[in-house]
Amino acid sequence: MLSGQLVGRLFSMAGRVCLSRSSAGLGTIGPVEAAIRKKLEQALNPEVLELRNESGGHAVPPGSETHFRVAVVSSRFEGLSPLQRHRLVHAALSEELAGPVHALAIQARTPAQWKENPQLDMSPPCLGGNKKTRGTL
Repeated sequence: MLSGQLVGRLFSMAGRVCLSRSSAGLGTIGPVEAAIRKKLEQALNPEVLELRNESGGHAVPPGSETHFRVAVVSSRFEGLSPLQRHRLVHAALSEELAGPVHALAIQARTPAQWKENPQLDMSPPCLGGNKKTRGTL
């Protein structure tokens, strides 16, 4: 188990590693998270796919699936700029990004880059509210 509210589950599929970390509640995988995982696996055939639902750290109802962080490691990213890699991820998830997903932090790496730093970054804590409620118009 991971510390804090993060709950981890490790899946191995044909030599690939998929880690699901949820900070949105009980560690269950919801339908949006499942769709994101399936679409990225189909589109990018990743060697590593780590997906974290970070919705629980934001001002959303419990059990929400609106804020995610993903690390995708794929040989498809070889020779592509970071922008081109992000575009591939966005194209795979266009339906989710047009609907339920409010925020998606992407780490798109080649296998060699992942070997140098094999970890999913942490997002800063949510400050909550908006500019109006914080008085910083």
